[in-house]
Amino acid sequence: LVSLLLIGIAAWGIGFGLISSFRVVGVVIAVGIFLFLIALVGLIGAVKHHQVLLFFYMIILLLVFIVQFSVSCACLALNKEQQSQLLEVGWNNTKSARTDIERNLNCCGFRVFDPNETCSSDCFRSHRCQPCAPIIEEYSEMVLRFVGGIGLFFSFTEILGVWLTYRYRNQKDPRANPSAFL
Repeated sequence: LVSLLLIGIAAWGIGFGLISSFRVVGVVIAVGIFLFLIALVGLIGAVKHHQVLLFFYMIILLLVFIVQFSVSCACLALNKEQQSQLLEVGWNNTKSARTDIERNLNCCGFRVFDPNETCSSDCFRSHRCQPCAPIIEEYSEMVLRFVGGIGLFFSFTEILGVWLTYRYRNQKDPRANPSAFL
């Protein structure tokens, strides 16, 4: 479900012109396909009660849990200063994201509006643009909290999946005693 959601969001972002960076979309789609294949391995392993597939599914799901839990905690732990520094580094290192942000948020420059620089925003023609940093910081705090919370929720469902896989994998004959699973 999460994998299909990631692929759908990437397609939606590129379809509506919100994201023009094919690297970002490519990474999101690749992660979605990877998660879909891992879920397929777990499903096949559970249906066939294949010990090796279930073992690899359990290990990969545990690794995904560790990465996702770490990223979620990092999203929730960032304070305003750290968010500002992270946004400034991202602003200075990506030209395509800068263009997308200026166009979508109707702002120019990061901290200061400079009429001598080029900008893809509509307000640039009238030279009445505001800097992008305050707008981005407002959105980033909300997005980081949302992403961190959603990531924590799904990371705990993954650890539940690891535990259930471990229990199911170590059964002698799952068809003989179905109540032994739980």
